[in-house]
Amino acid sequence: MILVDTGPFVALFDPRDPDHASPGSSALRQFIRRGGCALHAVDEGQLARCFELMDRYADRPMDLADASLVTAAETLRLTTVFTFDRDDFTTYRARIGKTYKRFRIVPTAE
Repeated sequence: MILVDTGPFVALFDPRDPDHASPGSSALRQFIRRGGCALHAVDEGQLARCFELMDRYADRPMDLADASLVTAAETLRLTTVFTFDRDDFTTYRARIGKTYKRFRIVPTAE
C-alpha cells in the first residue's frame, strides 16, 4: 500500500479540462467508490499531530494536506508516497515507533 498526495489526483482528474466541473469531480468520486483508493480519516488525536507537524515544519510551510499525509504515514506505518511534491517530502520525516523515517517517493526522479 502507498500513500497518495493530492497532486496526482489533480493530474489524473485535470481541473483545466473544459468538462472538469461535471465529469471531473464525478469521475474522482466514482474512482474512490470503485476502490481506486481508500481514504484515511483523521481523528482528534491525529488532528493534534497534524497541527504539531505544521508548527514543526512552519519554515516550509507545511499545509494541512501534507500534515495529514505524514500523520497517516505514522498511523499506518507506511513511508512510500506518490507525490509530485518532492522538495517537501524529502524534508518531512514520519515518526514510526521511536525513529524518524524518510519517505520513499514515487515516481522516482529520472
